[in-house]
Amino acid sequence: MIISEKLLKLAEEAEEALKEKFRHFDSVSFINTKKVLDAFREERVAEAMFAGSSGYGYDDRGRDTLDRIYARVFNKEAALVRHTLISGTHTLSTGLFGLLRPGDVMLSVTGKPYDTLDEVIGIKDEGKNNGSLKDFGITYKQIELTEDGKIDIEKTVEILKNEKIKVVYIQRSKGYLDRPTLPVCEMNELYKTVKEVSDSYVFIDNCYGEFVEENEPDADVIAGSLIKNPGGGMAETGGYLAGSAKAIELISYRLTSVGIGSEAGCTLNTMKSMYKGFFYAPHTTAQALKTAAVAAYIFDKLGYYTNPKWNDDRYDIIQAIHMGSGDKLCAFCQGIQAGSPVDAYVTPEPWDMPGYSDSVIMAAGTFTQGASIELSADGPMKEPYIAYFQGGLTYESGKVGILSAASQVLDK
Repeated sequence: MIISEKLLKLAEEAEEALKEKFRHFDSVSFINTKKVLDAFREERVAEAMFAGSSGYGYDDRGRDTLDRIYARVFNKEAALVRHTLISGTHTLSTGLFGLLRPGDVMLSVTGKPYDTLDEVIGIKDEGKNNGSLKDFGITYKQIELTEDGKIDIEKTVEILKNEKIKVVYIQRSKGYLDRPTLPVCEMNELYKTVKEVSDSYVFIDNCYGEFVEENEPDADVIAGSLIKNPGGGMAETGGYLAGSAKAIELISYRLTSVGIGSEAGCTLNTMKSMYKGFFYAPHTTAQALKTAAVAAYIFDKLGYYTNPKWNDDRYDIIQAIHMGSGDKLCAFCQGIQAGSPVDAYVTPEPWDMPGYSDSVIMAAGTFTQGASIELSADGPMKEPYIAYFQGGLTYESGKVGILSAASQVLDK
């Protein structure tokens, strides 16, 4: 890989400009690492818990202890952490089906959720009997964010006072939308307001946001994927849901069956990587934040619009860069792939991925397939051709990947 002197100097300039931001990322990482270590100690984590179980998985100490650790660290009453949750979408779907019943209404207060939930909700139903929430008689409504990218709390309250809403849904990160990621304080304000006027469940898609701030948001349920932030680059699959004891119990009945819930489910040989990943997670998240901030600086100086800006506060690990053309979006993703440790020789091309409405190009030269906390980038092939970049197990490798992407874009 040949990286020009111009780009290497630009990276040095970025690091100098970002010194204070880097210190902040490290400070948050320290605070969250201490929380994780405190939880490990309080729950008396022992090597025997890494062994896993088979069959029904009754009395699996490792599984049950990890649930309690997630609940402690995320300041929730209960949690479910399972390798059988295959993705973020599966985790969110399990949570929504666990809480909603025929005749209920789900209200998204952050606009349309991420594309892969379209079919789960039934936004794009082409017929009946497909198993979506809509197919089960559940109504979906949404409120757009305000012009400055904030939750419209006034409109939310108006709807809650006039309609029976079962789930108020929040997507913390931007997904494939060009909008700000929500800070914890704003989500907490909404949670407090909802509880003052309604008994609705507040459900947060927390993907990409874990350990970015000192605390996770207040909610009846927060949910995410273990091959993003909380898996720390070690967990090879899985998802988590954490929240109130009542909500998590209902969701556990959807995950397994009524009457069994969280009390069974073997863990096979997954426990050690899930524990180790959660231990690494605050530090790994800080590495990804540093990588994203440097990417924003470099591409800003190269003349591209970035969201967030390099000197903005960050509330998740995602960096959006407006590439302006399909060729440049492809070049960016191909550069990320070329700067990755796995499958660096592969050239990503756009394709029709399951669950997405547009062709998507995706770079992920990762040790674990699709792991967003590792070096990855993707974007839909439509205007304004935004590259969504995230991850970096180490800052050094993330920096190499960004410089590789910049080199390929400049070649275009």
